Amino acid sequence: MSTSRKTALRVTGLLLVLVVAGLTLRTNLPDLGQTLDVLGSAHPWWLVLAACAEMTSLRHFALQQRRLLAGFGVRMSVPRAIAVTFTRSAISFSLPAGSAVSAGFAFRQFRTAGATRRAAGAVAVLSAVLSGVALLLMYGAVVLIPRGGATGNTDTLVTVVAMLVLAGLVFLLDFLLSPRRPGPPPDFGERLVAHREAQEPGRAPGGWLARSRGAMRRTRDDLRRLPRRSWVLSLVHATVNWGLDFGCLAATAAAFDIDVSLVRLATVYLTVQLVRQVPLSPGGIGVVEVALLAGLVSAGAGHSPAAAAMLVYRLLSCWLIIPLGLLAYTTLRRAPKIPDAPAVQPPALASRR
Repeated sequence: MSTSRKTALRVTGLLLVLVVAGLTLRTNLPDLGQTLDVLGSAHPWWLVLAACAEMTSLRHFALQQRRLLAGFGVRMSVPRAIAVTFTRSAISFSLPAGSAVSAGFAFRQFRTAGATRRAAGAVAVLSAVLSGVALLLMYGAVVLIPRGGATGNTDTLVTVVAMLVLAGLVFLLDFLLSPRRPGPPPDFGERLVAHREAQEPGRAPGGWLARSRGAMRRTRDDLRRLPRRSWVLSLVHATVNWGLDFGCLAATAAAFDIDVSLVRLATVYLTVQLVRQVPLSPGGIGVVEVALLAGLVSAGAGHSPAAAAMLVYRLLSCWLIIPLGLLAYTTLRRAPKIPDAPAVQPPALASRR
């Protein structure tokens, strides 16, 4: 697809989102003064719970990729995996075509950890696929749950705390199933890469189509050899990642006394995530805010509380991640880098990072 056609599709999609949001908010836009007053009256403990949910969500996104790497025999420490996650999230949120650049950055970090080109590409692709599957599971759960009326903050508190407890149990299970071996020597990653790639077949003859088919076959074969434990735990990590991100939104809504049922709030959240997958702007900035505000208002929230909840949620899940990602990047620059670049950048499917 040509660049001009892609640009036209993005502009059309952005206009469509803005038109729908404008129709939803046409009767009354949030008043700035009232929104500031609502922000000042937020319940602080709910905001703390929302921040804990979002940070734990990012941790499980990191654990998902770490578990996939372990399935290919590549070890990455938890702090390093978290640093990679924050950095690639900041890239995705702040740069044009951020998802593709973020995927390429993750690929290079996987290579630095000792993964081959094939393994690093397989991890990037499978991570995106499992994130998409987890999001579809959430859609299915929301569709099957009967709609109800407004629920109190107690239901939200129980739900978010239960998610955090589940996240802790999943982390403990992942830790118990991790291999107990002493750490590798400093040059282990470079020697492992050199040894494995010396055994890999050379570039397939023919045009780019034949090479792409060969790469897809090799990736498919690699994924088939991946232990079932890695598949299952990675899917669980991806589901916890999405669930806690929704928990952040639910706790933020409770902080401003938004009286909307969790099912309706989950419907708004999943709709916004669907809009988020369309690369209309870096990190969905501008688009997600408008779509989330319109969704909260359509679900029955007041205009000013909805605007306040949208601002705080986006602060925790997007805007604050950018400076934290820059700080995390400084820790990653100290590691040795492998100069090889991927022949084809791995796709970024159904991911908010």
